[in-house]
Amino acid sequence: MDLQLSNKIIIVTGGAKGIGEGICRVLAAEGAIPVIVGRNEEDNRKAVEAIEAAGGRAFAVSAELTQPAECEKAVRLTLEQFGRIDGLVNNAGVNDGVGLENGTYEGFVASLHKNVIHYYLMAQYALPALKESKGAIVNIGSKTAETGQGGTSAYAAANGGRNALTREWAVELLKYGIRVNAVIVAECWTPLYERWLNGLSNPEEKLKEITRNIPLEQRMTTAEELGNAVAFLLSGRSSHTTGQLIHVDGGYVHLDRALANA
Repeated sequence: MDLQLSNKIIIVTGGAKGIGEGICRVLAAEGAIPVIVGRNEEDNRKAVEAIEAAGGRAFAVSAELTQPAECEKAVRLTLEQFGRIDGLVNNAGVNDGVGLENGTYEGFVASLHKNVIHYYLMAQYALPALKESKGAIVNIGSKTAETGQGGTSAYAAANGGRNALTREWAVELLKYGIRVNAVIVAECWTPLYERWLNGLSNPEEKLKEITRNIPLEQRMTTAEELGNAVAFLLSGRSSHTTGQLIHVDGGYVHLDRALANA
């Protein structure tokens, strides 16, 4: 199926590693030009080089998205380079463990800046260009908004906000033909996840415990699978889909756990 993404300019925050990199690789393979926005210039460069080595095209902007002015810069430099924006993928964030019992006001607010405030700012700054292109927005969210996790109040709150903003923006932007959807992640294998796992005393046992609870195939979701869903939601092939929270999680959130252990 042709997703009609050829030469589309798609901003992807946190696009240099993990889920974001998987999204960028899929988009580039579909002929789009992902604009990788991330704080680390070297990581951005490597991600662009990998896409180009595979025959695709990409562009990178170094920006610290916890700073509002940097969000504006990312959009401005994209427009200076390409003259348009066809899509925005809000993906950057980190499960930073700011809980209720052991958290602080400062830590909670800082986590919101890392995980949801820049979603709003990137969408706001990109909106004039998205109006012109009748583009699409995809927000990447986490199961923590629905399932809880324990010890991560700020991240869970941010993801609840991402879900609510997806629905709110879908309503507000109807009149412009801009579709807004979210892809919700449960357990996806990324370098960050691997680092967390390897910091435990029993990483192999813990991995088996986690994957046993994923109903479909008892395995983690791949970044490519998430990228496939994002590409579809950005494309004209999903032309009547908006305001949806699409769970790409092997049934982790909604299916009976007994199925995974049957």
